[in-house]
Amino acid sequence: MEAKNKSVAIILAFFLGTFGIHKFYLGNNFAGILYLVFFWTFIPALLAIFDFIGLLLMSDNAFNAQYNVNIIPAAQSNSLTTLSELKKLYDQGIITADEYEEKRRKFLDKL
Repeated sequence: MEAKNKSVAIILAFFLGTFGIHKFYLGNNFAGILYLVFFWTFIPALLAIFDFIGLLLMSDNAFNAQYNVNIIPAAQSNSLTTLSELKKLYDQGIITADEYEEKRRKFLDKL
């Protein structure tokens, strides 16, 4: 699954929102079909204006949280790897529980 781009969604909502193309792009196929079926009523055009404004005002973090849920950024992937390696050291008895908790807390505070 490829990450959705906020700019592409905004452009699609502006130019092709009446037909629901932005809904298909964002993975909401049912809404996209409804937009296509009722495009002749101009109701989807009105809704697309609100979608356009909503996407335009939405922060990148909120966009990613809503539409890129299954995509793990490289920074998060590296963080998970670091934390799992730290846990392995604790499980193997190389570091104590206090050392593990201290290192884990310092690492999480940096994030």
